[in-house]
Amino acid sequence: MEKKKRSFKSGMLYGSVLMLLVVFIGSGLVKAVSTKYNQSHSVASQIGNDKEMNNKLKLLGKLIDDQYLYSDKLTKEEIEDGIYKGFAESMGDPYTVYYNEKETKELFESTSGEFSGIGALLSIELKTGLARINKVYEDSPAEKAGLKAGDIIYQVDEHEFTSGDLSELVSWVRGEEGTDVTIKVYRGENLEKKEFKVTRAIVQAITVNSSMMEDGIGYILVSEFDTVTYEQFKEALEDLEKQDMKGLIIDLRGNPGGSLDTTVNMLKLILPKGMIVSTKDKNGKTEEYKNEDDHKFEKPLVVLVDENSASASEIFTGAVKDHKVGTIVGKTTYGKGIVQSIIGLKDGSSLKVTISEYFTPSGECIHGKGIDPDVKVDFKFDPEKEKYDSQMKKALEIIKKQL
Repeated sequence: MEKKKRSFKSGMLYGSVLMLLVVFIGSGLVKAVSTKYNQSHSVASQIGNDKEMNNKLKLLGKLIDDQYLYSDKLTKEEIEDGIYKGFAESMGDPYTVYYNEKETKELFESTSGEFSGIGALLSIELKTGLARINKVYEDSPAEKAGLKAGDIIYQVDEHEFTSGDLSELVSWVRGEEGTDVTIKVYRGENLEKKEFKVTRAIVQAITVNSSMMEDGIGYILVSEFDTVTYEQFKEALEDLEKQDMKGLIIDLRGNPGGSLDTTVNMLKLILPKGMIVSTKDKNGKTEEYKNEDDHKFEKPLVVLVDENSASASEIFTGAVKDHKVGTIVGKTTYGKGIVQSIIGLKDGSSLKVTISEYFTPSGECIHGKGIDPDVKVDFKFDPEKEKYDSQMKKALEIIKKQL
């Protein structure tokens, strides 16, 4: 496989199993939303007026002041953050999270396409909830420090991570250019503990890599759906077409998701006219995303997926499958069929909250189920056999039969 050369500064870290619809609330909108919430009779909306709860918080505060050994080290900001984060966690939804001002800034910067990080792609495993490094980018700080794909992160500096929200982990790893971060991982089948000091650097989001394979079969690897991904994907498609591409493999394995708008725009390049995805909120309000023009990809197409293909990856996969534009190969996808909105608050903090479910063009909600491939293939890899990849082998077989 001759890889297409692309400019790359140091790789990237931003990766999430979250699909984000970013919403900034200005003063007018804050008022409108607050009015609606104040009229609600739900438990959550009444907490601020609960005298018993407020009195208990004051009592706990006094007990901590009087009894807690390290109370002199506490700050008002830390206590407030803990209360707000606990409030969000009480929803029992791992995707509803409170971010303080610093965390919010880092979260939004992570979608800009260039930021300070270590150059590794992370995801949360569905069954274990652990954070795994999916990919370490070439010449990145992570590669230079010795981190490898497959490593499981269990601690970043003083922050222990057992399971939870990937965005929080990313906020720990990212930081100012030139500063160091200590990352502790489990490696290999024996879960050997290793520790690495990584110096953060400015990294660019290279989310698409492409190449021309045997028999004129194009290959596009999409590592995530960032704001820069659409142009990179479009460029890759055009470049392969200029090379007289006969068929195409789009690899979404390990892709944790990203931007809904980016995903929809990418699908418009290869789908016929019609529905791409729809969403429905708690009040039954629906929003439909459609392709207004016919751009159906007419050549043989295979989309590779696995159990870590999540969120936006599943929107992409579901649309290709339902429109019968290509064949889905690999393993059942992650199963995240819900959408989050990030609501920015006046003090610079924010709340990421689950706001809706999404549905494939056929009307299916895949949350908690995932998408079954048309052809199921377990992943087998043997570096001694020219990097043998069982799923890629099957994809090539399927396309060659259609040529």
